[in-house]
Amino acid sequence: MSETNTFPMRQAINWTPTRAAGLIRLEAFLPNAGYAYARTRNVDRGPEDRSNVSALSPWIRRRMITEEEVVAAVLERHSPSAAEKFIQEVFWRTYWKGWLEMRPGIWDRFNHEHDPLSAALGSDRKLAAAMRGETGIEAFDHWARELVDTGWLHNHARMWFASIWIFTLRLPWQLGARFFYDHLLDADPASNTLSWRWVAGLHTRGKHYLARASNIRDNTLGRFDRASGLDESAPPLTEDEPSLPALARPSSGGRPTAARVALLLTEEDLHPESWPLEADIIACAALAVFPVHPGSPAAEFSTGALADALARAQSRFGAEGRLVVADEIADWARSTGAAEIVTGFAPVGPIARYLDAAEPRLQEQGQRLVRLQRDWDKRAWPLATAGFFKMKAQIPKMLAESGLILPR
Repeated sequence: MSETNTFPMRQAINWTPTRAAGLIRLEAFLPNAGYAYARTRNVDRGPEDRSNVSALSPWIRRRMITEEEVVAAVLERHSPSAAEKFIQEVFWRTYWKGWLEMRPGIWDRFNHEHDPLSAALGSDRKLAAAMRGETGIEAFDHWARELVDTGWLHNHARMWFASIWIFTLRLPWQLGARFFYDHLLDADPASNTLSWRWVAGLHTRGKHYLARASNIRDNTLGRFDRASGLDESAPPLTEDEPSLPALARPSSGGRPTAARVALLLTEEDLHPESWPLEADIIACAALAVFPVHPGSPAAEFSTGALADALARAQSRFGAEGRLVVADEIADWARSTGAAEIVTGFAPVGPIARYLDAAEPRLQEQGQRLVRLQRDWDKRAWPLATAGFFKMKAQIPKMLAESGLILPR
């Protein structure tokens, strides 16, 4: 945590970036994962009390704990009807990933638009004040500082913050999305980018989210009773309708077939113990990405998560491991002598781009890159063709296919 943190030190969440810490947090949350969660999940009680939400997203985002094991643990304690709302929230992250996987141009457009906006507004005082939490809007400023200091915000606070950024401060949504992406412990390209687009009215055309002072007051238990000056009647943003290409599939996917393989861990899947591996694991590496803000909570969590996964892989498979950066992937792979390099499937985003760039050289070296896609994603992603409710209707069927509930 930052030395300039202004919030109580008695954090309700232990943000230790290990699988063990994630499992402890899961166990602590389980009693509240049923009807209690459905009743109270929208209330932001502040960073000192997160008992009404799971706060599991930093671990789930990296699959240090998987969606399937989280849902399984919840259903051991609660009926499907009692846990319905929490399970839907787990599937929201899956839905965002599947939706972006079928529309990779949205991620490309975001990056294409962000850079010139950042250059044009780099010295803009209003933008700087928003990121420092000095706009004069008490709630917004609190959340801006909380985000930078802790790396996490309640989901409702994220929605309020994005709405105020876009519709009251009139700042480009792309810069707000990047501000979140750089600081959130749980940021991923899909859920972060598409959630900002949803607030702006771009995901579902004409349907946006407007932060209202009364809603903020009621759902922060009166902590922010003076959220005045908000634009509560702004129209949604507009843009050209995005194209809908076919679901992307890597040509080198599938399952490992070689007798000797090396593992490449990335932040898209840091639970190699649950990968379907029968080969001899002769080496492993973790792909490190240079953080935008070294020393920030997000950077520290990322570094710690990779180290934890690498240590678990070394212990489980008895193979030597090391950290590599993107430019070193092919050289490391060649040094292992493995016929196949096995990694978790990386959805649209920076990690996928790094793997795509390394794959031709791996092929030149006679090595196959195997991207393991989990059954959870195989079942869910093809349903992300429209709004979330199409996937929502299929959740019972997907859970039955996973063996988590009895089929109807």
